[in-house]
Amino acid sequence: MKIYGIKNCDTMKKALKWLDAQAAAYEFHDYKKAGLSSELADTFLANIEIEQLINKRGTTYRALDEDTKAKISALDKSVAKQVMLDNPSIIKRPVLEHNGQYLLGFKAEQYQEFV
Repeated sequence: MKIYGIKNCDTMKKALKWLDAQAAAYEFHDYKKAGLSSELADTFLANIEIEQLINKRGTTYRALDEDTKAKISALDKSVAKQVMLDNPSIIKRPVLEHNGQYLLGFKAEQYQEFV
């Protein structure tokens, strides 16, 4: 199991705390330290809908120009990928991957069923 995000994000902290309390084995990928590779961005885009993957509530998204926002809303994967590579903090956190399945955000009930 692998979890992706930014360590100082409050939602990430809750998810990691929950996983630790369950004694779940996981690997943490911190975008700030390890970055986001082109391959990982492609994997996310192949397995997660853009509308779910891009955090439209965050300051990173709000700072984008209107043309870029429109292309993301039109599900332009190449634009979404470039924005993710330039600003990994635009990816909704956390992304939990387990057995080829992906879960976004953190809700204990969902994690209980997923893990």
